[in-house]
Amino acid sequence: MIETHAHIYDEKYDEDRTEMLQRAWDLGIEQIWMPNCDHTTIPGMMQLAETFPDKCLPMIGLHPTYVKEGFEKELEIVEAWLDKYKFIAVGEIGIDLFWDKTFRAQQEEAFLYQCKLARKHNLWIDIHCREAFWETVALIEKFADSSLTGIFHCFIGTLEEAQKAIDLGFKLGIGGVSTFKNGGLDKVLPFIDLENLVLETDSPYLAPTPYRGKRNEVSYIDLVAQRVADLKQITKQEVIDTTTKTAKSLLTLAN
Repeated sequence: MIETHAHIYDEKYDEDRTEMLQRAWDLGIEQIWMPNCDHTTIPGMMQLAETFPDKCLPMIGLHPTYVKEGFEKELEIVEAWLDKYKFIAVGEIGIDLFWDKTFRAQQEEAFLYQCKLARKHNLWIDIHCREAFWETVALIEKFADSSLTGIFHCFIGTLEEAQKAIDLGFKLGIGGVSTFKNGGLDKVLPFIDLENLVLETDSPYLAPTPYRGKRNEVSYIDLVAQRVADLKQITKQEVIDTTTKTAKSLLTLAN
C-alpha cells in the first residue's frame, strides 16, 4: 500500500516519529509520499528522505496557504531544489480560499508558475484546493497542457467535480473524510472507477473515524482502504492492489 500524502516531518511526531513509522511499516506500507509546505518544512522532510530513501519520498512546492508577501522568494527556493534533486512531484500546490482570500491573485500566480516547473521537470502535481475546486480547474484549463497530471489531494467534492478532475487527467486522493458520517463521499465513490483513486491520510490532519479529532497517522490508512472497499462493495485487498498500481503509475511518470 502507498500513502500518497502525509506530513510525517510535522512537529506533532517529534516525540514518537520512529514508533509511528514502525506502525506504518508493520502494516505493509511500501512508501510514504511527503508534500512540502514552504522553505521551513524542507529540512525535516529531506532528513526523512535521506534516512528512508526508498520509503519516504519527497515532493517540493509552495502550499497555497503559505503564499504571502515575498512569495517569489519561496518559488526561487522550490526551483533551486528542483534543479539539484529528483523529487517525485511538485506539491503541494493549489488554491485555498477557505482561510484567507487576501493573496488569491498571488496564489494563482504561484500555482501556474509551479505547473510550469512540473512540466519542465516532467513531474506530476499534488493539488490542494479548499473552497476553490472550480477556480483550480479554471487555472489548469488556462495552463492548457494536456500532459499535466497528478492528484487532487484530499478530494471531498461532488460526483460532478470528481468526474471533471478525472476528465482533466487527474487522480483523486481519498483520505479520512471518506469515513465521516456526513463526509459526502458515500454519494461519490461508488460511482468512480477504482483506477482513478489513490489513498492518503494527510497526517497529522483529518484522522478517520474512530480517531476523528485526534492526531492522524499513516497506519490509519488501513481504515480508509476499508471504507473505500465497503462503499464500492469489493474487498480491501482489491482497493489496496489497484490504488497501489495507480500510485506507482505516477512514479513512472516522475522517472
